Amino acid sequence: MERTQKAVDHIRDLVQPLGGVFHVTEIAGQSFTFNANGSNFGQFFVSFEGFDKRRELAKELGLDLSSTGITKRVQALLDKEVPEAKVSIFTPPPVSGLGSASGFKIIIEDRADLGIVELQKQVESVIALSKSSDKVENLFSIFRANVPQLYADLNREQCQTMGVNPKDVFDTLQIYLGSYYVNDFNRFGRTWQVVAQANGPFRNDPEKIKQLKVRNARGDMVPLGAVLNIREMGGPINIGRYNMYHAAAILGATKPGVSSGQGIEEMERICREVLAPGMAFEWTEINYMEVDAAKNVWNNLIFPLAVVFVFLVLAAQYESWALPLAVILVVPMCILGSLTGVAVTKGDVNIFTQIGFVVLVGLASKNAILIVEFAKHKRESGLSRHEATLQACRLRLRPILMTSLAFILGVVPLLLGTGAGAEMRRTLGIAVFSGMLGVTLFGIFLTPVFFNVVEWFIDKRLAGSEWSGILGRVLLPPLHALRTAVVWPAARLAGVLGQSSVSAPWRLHVPGADGVASTNGNEKGPHVGGVALDGQKASATANGDGVAQDAGPLAARRAED
Repeated sequence: MERTQKAVDHIRDLVQPLGGVFHVTEIAGQSFTFNANGSNFGQFFVSFEGFDKRRELAKELGLDLSSTGITKRVQALLDKEVPEAKVSIFTPPPVSGLGSASGFKIIIEDRADLGIVELQKQVESVIALSKSSDKVENLFSIFRANVPQLYADLNREQCQTMGVNPKDVFDTLQIYLGSYYVNDFNRFGRTWQVVAQANGPFRNDPEKIKQLKVRNARGDMVPLGAVLNIREMGGPINIGRYNMYHAAAILGATKPGVSSGQGIEEMERICREVLAPGMAFEWTEINYMEVDAAKNVWNNLIFPLAVVFVFLVLAAQYESWALPLAVILVVPMCILGSLTGVAVTKGDVNIFTQIGFVVLVGLASKNAILIVEFAKHKRESGLSRHEATLQACRLRLRPILMTSLAFILGVVPLLLGTGAGAEMRRTLGIAVFSGMLGVTLFGIFLTPVFFNVVEWFIDKRLAGSEWSGILGRVLLPPLHALRTAVVWPAARLAGVLGQSSVSAPWRLHVPGADGVASTNGNEKGPHVGGVALDGQKASATANGDGVAQDAGPLAARRAED
C-alpha cells in the first residue's frame, strides 16, 4: 500500500504542473474504473481549466490543450516517468451513467468451469492478438489468477482445547488488520468517524499477526499464533461473475478514425479466433446497448427510407416515376464527398456523421430540383431535350451557387467550434461541409446529364414497352394517393393565400399509354385512363362513348369505343 501511495504521489507531482490542468485528485487502494479494491490499485482524477483559459494558454504555449491533447501528453509523460506502475488513462463515458470510462468493455466468461487459471490465459490471448489489430488499442485487464496472498489456517481443534471462540479470532483479524467502524462524534462543526485499526508498523509483517491476542472463555489472553498458522499462497485478487459465470473484464479503446461499431466487430472477430471451447464473451454497459440497438432492422433502414421518401415526394410533384431519378442520382455524389471529408480528417462514421448523411439527401435534392424543375417546364413548352437542358443550366447556375455557398459558409462555425460539445459539432460540420462541396461540384455537371438521360430513356425505352404500361397502371393508385395528400393540399393552400395555385400545367405520364391528359380548361386529347389536375377542375376524354365522374378538383373520364 505504501508503494502504491508513493506511485500515485509521483503521478500527482508530474501531472499537476502541466498546462491546462487545474487539479489532480489521487486515491490509493482502489480503482473506480475497474471496480476493484487492492493494495496495488490506484486512481487519480485530472480536472481541466476552463475553456477560455485553456484557449489563451494554447495561444501562448503553442500546444493543443483540448481534452484529447492533454490526455495524450499525460499518457506519454507517465509512460516515460513512471516505470514502477502500469498507468492507463480513460476519459469519462460518452453517456453519463452508462459505464465508468470511455472506450469499450467486454466480458470473457468461463461457461465450462475450466478454472480461473485458464480464464487468465484466455484473457491474455485476447489482449496479445489485439496488439496486431489496426482498429483497437490499449486493451487492459486487472484479472490475475495467481496474486500473492496470505492464508490464515485456523486450527479449530486447538481453539476448542484452549477455549477460544473461532468468531473472536476472525473479529480480531478484521479489527487489527482491516478496520472496524465504532461510532460518530461531532467536533469543530463537523461529524467524525471512529475507526479502530492496528497501527501500520504492527501489521506490515506476517509474523506480527501471530502476536495479536484474543480472550478465551476463562478470560485469559491467548496469542493468535497458538491457534492458527500463516502461509503464503497464490490466488485471484477478486473473482467476478457475469451471468452467473466466472468472468474477467477487458477494457480498451478504438484507434483514431475507427468507430465504436467497427471496434465491436473487431473484438468479436478476435474473440472468435482466440477463445477456447467453453469460453464465451459478452458486451456490457453502453456497448451492450449499442449491440442490442443494432439488431433492430429499422435502425439500419433510416437512410434508405429517407431516400425513398424524397423519391416518392418528387414522384408526386412531377407525376412521373422516372423523372425523380434525375434528382436522386446526385445523392451518391454528395455522400462520396462527405465520406472523403471524413477520411481526410481521419474521423469515423458515427451517429453524427450519419445524421449529416440524412441532411445531405435533402440538400442535394434541393440543388438538383433547381435544374430539373426548370428543364421540365422548358421541355413541356416544346423545346427539345438538349435545348431544355442547356437553358436550365444557364439560368439556374447562379441560384445553385448562391444557395450552396450560403449553406457551406453557414456550417463553417461548426468546423471551428470549441468548448463543450465541440467534438460533436465538428463531426457533423465536417460531414455536411464536405458533402455540400461535393454535391455543388458534381451536381452542376451531372444533374443536367442525369435529366437528359432519363428523358431519353422515357421517350425511347419506356414509352413503347408493354410491361411499362402494366407497371404504370399498378403503381398509379399509390401515386394518386401521395399526390392528393401532399401536392394538391399545398396548391389549395397557395390559392387561399392569394398566390397562383399552380404556375404550370400538371402532367401525369403513364408509361405505355397513348398520350398525356391536358389540364388547360376544355382542351381534350386522346388518352386511355388519363388523369389531370389543375387545382380547380380538370377533364380527360377518350374516343367513344364516355362515362365521366366529377369529384371536385379531380375529374376523370373513361371511355370505350
